[in-house]
Amino acid sequence: MALEIESVLVAGRGPAACAVVSACTRLGVKAVAVHSETERSARHVRLADDAVLLGPAAASESYLAVDRIVEAARRSGVRAVLPVTPALAGNARLAAAVAAAGLLWVGPDAEVLERLGGDGVEPASESGFLAWVTAEGLRYVTPVVRDRAAGIARVSWTPEDWAAGGTLDLPVSARRLAEVGWRGLVTVGIAPDGELAEVAAGFSLDIAVLERAHGVDAVELALSSTETTGSALPGGPTPRAAVAAQLRATLAPGTAGRIRGRLPSGSRPGAGTDVDVVSVSGFDPGDRLDGWYDALLATVSAAGPDTRAAAAAVLAVLGAVPDVGVPHDGADTSAVLDRLAVGSGVPAG
Repeated sequence: MALEIESVLVAGRGPAACAVVSACTRLGVKAVAVHSETERSARHVRLADDAVLLGPAAASESYLAVDRIVEAARRSGVRAVLPVTPALAGNARLAAAVAAAGLLWVGPDAEVLERLGGDGVEPASESGFLAWVTAEGLRYVTPVVRDRAAGIARVSWTPEDWAAGGTLDLPVSARRLAEVGWRGLVTVGIAPDGELAEVAAGFSLDIAVLERAHGVDAVELALSSTETTGSALPGGPTPRAAVAAQLRATLAPGTAGRIRGRLPSGSRPGAGTDVDVVSVSGFDPGDRLDGWYDALLATVSAAGPDTRAAAAAVLAVLGAVPDVGVPHDGADTSAVLDRLAVGSGVPAG
Protein backbone atom coordinates (compact mmCIF):
# COMPACT_ATOMS: atom_id res chain seq x y z
CA MET A 1 0.00 0.00 0.00
CA ALA A 2 1.39 3.44 -1.00
CA LEU A 3 1.31 5.80 1.98
CA GLU A 4 0.72 9.55 1.79
CA ILE A 5 3.22 10.21 4.59
CA GLU A 6 6.75 10.29 3.20
CA SER A 7 8.71 11.11 6.37
CA VAL A 8 8.28 10.72 10.13
CA LEU A 9 10.08 11.58 13.33
CA VAL A 10 10.27 8.33 15.31
CA ALA A 11 9.87 9.42 18.92
CA GLY A 12 11.36 6.61 20.98
CA ARG A 13 14.40 4.44 21.58
CA GLY A 14 15.46 0.85 22.18
CA PRO A 15 14.11 -2.26 20.46
CA ALA A 16 10.68 -0.71 19.85
CA ALA A 17 12.18 2.25 17.99
CA CYS A 18 14.43 -0.13 16.04
CA ALA A 19 11.36 -2.09 14.95
CA VAL A 20 9.52 1.08 13.89
CA VAL A 21 12.50 2.48 11.96
CA SER A 22 13.00 -0.84 10.15
CA ALA A 23 9.31 -0.96 9.23
CA CYS A 24 9.48 2.59 7.87
CA THR A 25 12.39 1.53 5.66
CA ARG A 26 10.36 -1.40 4.30
CA LEU A 27 7.44 0.93 3.61
CA GLY A 28 9.58 3.53 1.83
CA VAL A 29 9.03 6.17 4.54
CA LYS A 30 11.98 8.30 5.64
CA ALA A 31 12.61 7.73 9.36
CA VAL A 32 14.30 10.39 11.48
CA ALA A 33 15.41 9.14 14.88
CA VAL A 34 15.82 11.13 18.06
CA HIS A 35 18.46 10.58 20.71
CA SER A 36 19.98 11.92 23.90
CA GLU A 37 23.60 12.95 24.31
CA THR A 38 24.51 9.51 25.64
CA GLU A 39 22.89 7.61 22.75
CA ARG A 40 24.32 9.40 19.72
CA SER A 41 25.37 6.07 18.20
CA ALA A 42 22.53 3.88 19.49
CA ARG A 43 21.20 1.16 17.21
CA HIS A 44 17.93 2.96 16.45
CA VAL A 45 19.99 5.98 15.37
CA ARG A 46 22.22 3.88 13.09
CA LEU A 47 19.19 2.28 11.43
CA ALA A 48 17.44 5.59 10.72
CA ASP A 49 17.85 7.79 7.65
CA ASP A 50 18.68 10.77 9.83
CA ALA A 51 18.76 11.66 13.51
CA VAL A 52 18.25 14.70 15.75
CA LEU A 53 19.72 15.37 19.19
CA LEU A 54 17.07 16.04 21.83
CA GLY A 55 19.13 16.89 24.88
CA PRO A 56 20.92 15.52 27.96
CA ALA A 57 20.80 11.92 29.13
CA ALA A 58 17.88 12.38 31.54
CA ALA A 59 14.70 11.21 29.79
CA SER A 60 12.78 14.20 31.14
CA GLU A 61 15.16 16.45 29.21
CA SER A 62 15.28 14.36 26.04
CA TYR A 63 13.03 11.43 25.13
CA LEU A 64 10.06 12.69 27.18
CA ALA A 65 10.54 16.45 26.64
CA VAL A 66 7.52 17.65 24.63
CA ASP A 67 9.02 20.97 23.46
CA ARG A 68 12.25 19.32 22.35
CA ILE A 69 10.48 16.59 20.40
CA VAL A 70 8.35 19.14 18.54
CA GLU A 71 11.37 21.32 17.80
CA ALA A 72 13.28 18.28 16.53
CA ALA A 73 10.41 17.50 14.17
CA ARG A 74 10.40 21.07 12.88
CA ARG A 75 14.16 21.10 12.33
CA SER A 76 14.17 17.76 10.54
CA GLY A 77 11.47 18.77 8.06
CA VAL A 78 9.38 15.63 8.55
CA ARG A 79 5.67 15.50 7.79
CA ALA A 80 4.58 13.61 10.89
CA VAL A 81 5.55 12.57 14.41
CA LEU A 82 5.22 8.85 15.16
CA PRO A 83 5.32 8.24 18.93
CA VAL A 84 6.55 4.77 19.86
CA THR A 85 5.88 4.08 23.52
CA PRO A 86 2.52 4.48 25.29
CA ALA A 87 4.19 7.12 27.48
CA LEU A 88 4.52 9.38 24.42
CA ALA A 89 1.62 8.13 22.32
CA GLY A 90 -0.76 8.76 25.21
CA ASN A 91 0.59 12.23 25.97
CA ALA A 92 -2.22 14.67 25.10
CA ARG A 93 0.07 17.68 25.53
CA LEU A 94 2.52 16.29 22.98
CA ALA A 95 -0.28 15.43 20.55
CA ALA A 96 -1.65 18.98 20.81
CA ALA A 97 1.80 20.56 20.41
CA VAL A 98 2.52 18.51 17.28
CA ALA A 99 -0.79 19.53 15.71
CA ALA A 100 -0.22 23.19 16.67
CA ALA A 101 3.13 23.05 14.85
CA GLY A 102 1.33 22.08 11.65
CA LEU A 103 2.56 18.49 11.71
CA LEU A 104 0.63 15.23 11.58
CA TRP A 105 0.28 13.31 14.83
CA VAL A 106 0.18 9.55 14.28
CA GLY A 107 -2.31 8.43 16.88
CA PRO A 108 -5.49 9.54 18.65
CA ASP A 109 -6.09 13.31 18.76
CA ALA A 110 -5.26 15.21 21.95
CA GLU A 111 -8.96 15.71 22.75
CA VAL A 112 -9.58 11.97 22.55
CA LEU A 113 -6.58 11.18 24.75
CA GLU A 114 -7.80 13.67 27.36
CA ARG A 115 -11.31 12.25 27.27
CA LEU A 116 -10.20 8.65 27.71
CA GLY A 117 -7.56 9.39 30.30
CA GLY A 118 -4.54 8.82 28.07
CA ASP A 119 -3.06 6.25 30.46
CA GLY A 120 0.35 6.48 28.83
CA VAL A 121 1.55 3.25 30.45
CA GLU A 122 1.92 -0.37 29.47
CA PRO A 123 -1.36 -2.05 30.51
CA ALA A 124 -0.89 -3.96 33.74
CA SER A 125 -4.01 -6.14 33.63
CA GLU A 126 -3.51 -9.87 33.19
CA SER A 127 -5.86 -9.93 30.22
CA GLY A 128 -6.96 -7.52 27.53
CA PHE A 129 -7.03 -7.04 23.81
CA LEU A 130 -5.23 -5.30 20.96
CA ALA A 131 -6.80 -3.69 17.92
CA TRP A 132 -6.51 -1.18 15.10
CA VAL A 133 -9.28 1.39 15.40
CA THR A 134 -10.70 3.02 12.26
CA ALA A 135 -13.82 5.06 11.56
CA GLU A 136 -15.51 1.78 10.64
CA GLY A 137 -14.73 0.18 14.00
CA LEU A 138 -12.18 -2.22 15.49
CA ARG A 139 -10.09 -4.39 13.18
CA TYR A 140 -7.58 -7.15 13.85
CA VAL A 141 -8.98 -7.53 17.36
CA THR A 142 -6.65 -9.81 19.30
CA PRO A 143 -7.16 -11.05 22.86
CA VAL A 144 -4.02 -11.14 24.96
CA VAL A 145 -2.99 -12.70 28.26
CA ARG A 146 0.06 -11.44 30.15
CA ASP A 147 2.47 -12.95 32.63
CA ARG A 148 2.66 -10.38 35.43
CA ALA A 149 4.69 -12.35 37.97
CA ALA A 150 7.63 -9.95 37.77
CA GLY A 151 5.48 -6.81 37.84
CA ILE A 152 5.94 -6.35 34.08
CA ALA A 153 4.63 -8.39 31.19
CA ARG A 154 7.65 -10.53 30.33
CA VAL A 155 5.50 -12.77 28.14
CA SER A 156 2.14 -12.14 26.45
CA TRP A 157 0.10 -14.49 24.29
CA THR A 158 -3.24 -15.21 22.66
CA PRO A 159 -5.52 -17.52 24.68
CA GLU A 160 -5.11 -21.08 23.54
CA ASP A 161 -8.61 -21.56 22.12
CA TRP A 162 -8.88 -18.20 20.32
CA ALA A 163 -7.07 -18.62 17.01
CA ALA A 164 -9.42 -21.33 15.77
CA GLY A 165 -12.47 -19.04 15.92
CA GLY A 166 -10.78 -15.66 15.75
CA THR A 167 -13.66 -13.93 17.57
CA LEU A 168 -13.80 -12.14 20.90
CA ASP A 169 -16.52 -10.80 23.17
CA LEU A 170 -15.62 -7.22 24.11
CA PRO A 171 -16.98 -4.84 26.74
CA VAL A 172 -19.54 -2.43 25.28
CA SER A 173 -17.27 0.49 26.15
CA ALA A 174 -14.49 -1.04 24.07
CA ARG A 175 -16.65 -1.19 20.98
CA ARG A 176 -17.31 2.54 21.37
CA LEU A 177 -13.64 3.49 20.90
CA ALA A 178 -14.26 4.28 17.24
CA GLU A 179 -17.35 6.34 18.12
CA VAL A 180 -15.42 8.62 20.47
CA GLY A 181 -12.79 9.26 17.82
CA TRP A 182 -9.93 6.92 18.72
CA ARG A 183 -7.83 6.19 15.67
CA GLY A 184 -4.83 3.92 15.29
CA LEU A 185 -3.42 1.19 17.49
CA VAL A 186 -4.86 0.49 20.92
CA THR A 187 -3.83 -1.80 23.76
CA VAL A 188 -6.53 -2.36 26.36
CA GLY A 189 -6.44 -3.94 29.77
CA ILE A 190 -9.63 -5.56 31.05
CA ALA A 191 -10.44 -5.53 34.76
CA PRO A 192 -11.72 -8.62 36.60
CA ASP A 193 -15.26 -7.22 36.38
CA GLY A 194 -15.00 -7.18 32.58
CA GLU A 195 -14.74 -3.42 32.17
CA LEU A 196 -11.86 -1.45 30.68
CA ALA A 197 -8.93 -1.02 33.08
CA GLU A 198 -6.36 0.76 30.86
CA VAL A 199 -6.41 2.17 27.35
CA ALA A 200 -3.01 2.81 25.77
CA ALA A 201 -1.95 4.21 22.40
CA GLY A 202 1.27 3.51 20.54
CA PHE A 203 3.41 0.42 20.21
CA SER A 204 2.95 -1.39 23.49
CA LEU A 205 5.06 -4.45 24.14
CA ASP A 206 1.99 -6.53 23.26
CA ILE A 207 1.54 -5.13 19.75
CA ALA A 208 3.84 -7.82 18.34
CA VAL A 209 1.15 -10.33 19.33
CA LEU A 210 -1.34 -8.56 17.02
CA GLU A 211 1.24 -8.44 14.20
CA ARG A 212 2.10 -12.11 14.40
CA ALA A 213 -1.49 -13.26 14.92
CA HIS A 214 -2.82 -11.44 11.84
CA GLY A 215 0.28 -11.21 9.64
CA VAL A 216 0.14 -7.40 9.50
CA ASP A 217 2.62 -4.56 10.01
CA ALA A 218 1.66 -2.35 12.97
CA VAL A 219 3.59 0.63 11.60
CA GLU A 220 1.68 0.43 8.33
CA LEU A 221 -1.57 0.30 10.28
CA ALA A 222 -0.58 3.32 12.39
CA LEU A 223 0.51 5.43 9.42
CA SER A 224 -2.52 4.52 7.33
CA SER A 225 -4.76 5.85 10.11
CA THR A 226 -3.72 9.38 9.10
CA GLU A 227 -4.53 8.91 5.40
CA THR A 228 -7.02 11.40 3.98
CA THR A 229 -8.18 8.84 1.44
CA GLY A 230 -9.27 6.37 4.08
CA SER A 231 -7.66 3.56 6.04
CA ALA A 232 -8.64 0.50 4.04
CA LEU A 233 -6.11 -2.30 4.10
CA PRO A 234 -6.53 -5.80 2.71
CA GLY A 235 -7.73 -8.36 5.20
CA GLY A 236 -5.04 -10.49 6.77
CA PRO A 237 -4.89 -14.28 6.78
CA THR A 238 -6.85 -16.42 9.20
CA PRO A 239 -5.66 -15.47 12.72
CA ARG A 240 -3.04 -17.69 14.30
CA ALA A 241 -1.89 -18.17 17.85
CA ALA A 242 0.88 -15.77 18.84
CA VAL A 243 3.37 -15.28 21.68
CA ALA A 244 5.70 -12.36 22.45
CA ALA A 245 8.49 -12.17 25.01
CA GLN A 246 10.84 -9.48 26.25
CA LEU A 247 14.46 -9.95 27.28
CA ARG A 248 15.59 -7.40 29.88
CA ALA A 249 18.90 -6.60 31.51
CA THR A 250 18.92 -7.03 35.28
CA LEU A 251 21.67 -4.56 36.08
CA ALA A 252 21.17 -2.49 39.23
CA PRO A 253 19.30 0.77 38.54
CA GLY A 254 21.64 3.44 37.21
CA THR A 255 24.32 0.88 36.30
CA ALA A 256 25.71 0.90 32.76
CA GLY A 257 27.00 -2.10 30.85
CA ARG A 258 28.45 -3.16 27.50
CA ILE A 259 26.83 -5.64 25.13
CA ARG A 260 29.36 -8.32 24.15
CA GLY A 261 27.28 -10.98 22.43
CA ARG A 262 24.73 -10.88 19.62
CA LEU A 263 21.12 -10.50 20.67
CA PRO A 264 18.26 -12.07 18.69
CA SER A 265 17.42 -10.11 15.54
CA GLY A 266 15.65 -10.81 12.25
CA SER A 267 12.85 -12.97 10.87
CA ARG A 268 13.00 -16.68 10.24
CA PRO A 269 10.79 -19.76 10.20
CA GLY A 270 10.59 -21.75 13.40
CA ALA A 271 11.16 -25.46 13.80
CA GLY A 272 7.96 -26.14 11.85
CA THR A 273 7.12 -24.69 8.47
CA ASP A 274 3.89 -23.28 9.93
CA VAL A 275 5.69 -21.22 12.59
CA ASP A 276 7.17 -17.75 12.00
CA VAL A 277 9.54 -15.98 14.38
CA VAL A 278 10.50 -12.28 14.50
CA SER A 279 13.23 -10.96 16.79
CA VAL A 280 14.14 -7.31 17.34
CA SER A 281 17.31 -6.24 19.10
CA GLY A 282 17.95 -2.81 20.56
CA PHE A 283 21.72 -3.30 20.66
CA ASP A 284 24.61 -4.73 18.66
CA PRO A 285 27.84 -6.17 20.10
CA GLY A 286 29.95 -3.33 21.44
CA ASP A 287 27.00 -1.05 22.19
CA ARG A 288 26.80 0.60 25.59
CA LEU A 289 23.77 -0.15 27.73
CA ASP A 290 23.08 3.12 29.50
CA GLY A 291 21.83 3.11 33.05
CA TRP A 292 19.49 6.03 32.41
CA TYR A 293 16.83 4.11 30.50
CA ASP A 294 14.56 1.10 30.30
CA ALA A 295 16.58 -2.13 30.35
CA LEU A 296 14.78 -3.85 27.46
CA LEU A 297 17.38 -5.65 25.34
CA ALA A 298 15.33 -7.46 22.70
CA THR A 299 11.89 -8.83 21.87
CA VAL A 300 11.01 -12.16 20.29
CA SER A 301 7.58 -13.04 18.93
CA ALA A 302 6.15 -15.94 16.98
CA ALA A 303 2.97 -17.16 15.34
CA GLY A 304 1.94 -20.77 14.92
CA PRO A 305 -0.96 -23.18 14.74
CA ASP A 306 -1.38 -23.06 18.52
CA THR A 307 0.03 -21.31 21.57
CA ARG A 308 2.30 -24.23 22.43
CA ALA A 309 4.04 -24.16 19.05
CA ALA A 310 4.49 -20.39 19.11
CA ALA A 311 5.84 -20.47 22.66
CA ALA A 312 8.27 -23.28 21.80
CA ALA A 313 9.61 -21.23 18.88
CA VAL A 314 10.23 -18.18 21.08
CA LEU A 315 11.77 -20.41 23.75
CA ALA A 316 14.19 -21.87 21.20
CA VAL A 317 15.41 -18.39 20.23
CA LEU A 318 15.92 -17.23 23.81
CA GLY A 319 17.60 -20.51 24.68
CA ALA A 320 20.22 -19.86 22.03
CA VAL A 321 21.16 -16.39 23.32
CA PRO A 322 24.88 -16.39 24.17
CA ASP A 323 26.56 -14.54 27.01
CA VAL A 324 25.76 -10.94 26.03
CA GLY A 325 27.99 -9.27 28.61
CA VAL A 326 25.22 -8.13 30.97
CA PRO A 327 22.95 -10.13 33.29
CA HIS A 328 19.38 -10.58 32.06
CA ASP A 329 16.09 -12.26 32.90
CA GLY A 330 16.25 -14.82 30.11
CA ALA A 331 16.00 -17.76 32.50
CA ASP A 332 12.85 -16.43 34.17
CA THR A 333 11.24 -15.55 30.85
CA SER A 334 12.15 -18.97 29.45
CA ALA A 335 10.50 -20.62 32.46
CA VAL A 336 7.20 -18.93 31.55
CA LEU A 337 7.60 -19.93 27.91
CA ASP A 338 8.39 -23.49 28.91
CA ARG A 339 5.09 -23.75 30.77
CA LEU A 340 3.25 -22.38 27.75
CA ALA A 341 5.07 -24.74 25.40
CA VAL A 342 3.90 -27.81 27.31
CA GLY A 343 0.39 -26.45 27.84
CA SER A 344 0.80 -25.97 31.58
CA GLY A 345 -1.06 -23.03 33.05
CA VAL A 346 -2.24 -21.67 29.70
CA PRO A 347 -5.60 -19.97 30.27
CA ALA A 348 -8.45 -21.14 28.11
CA GLY A 349 -9.48 -17.52 27.41
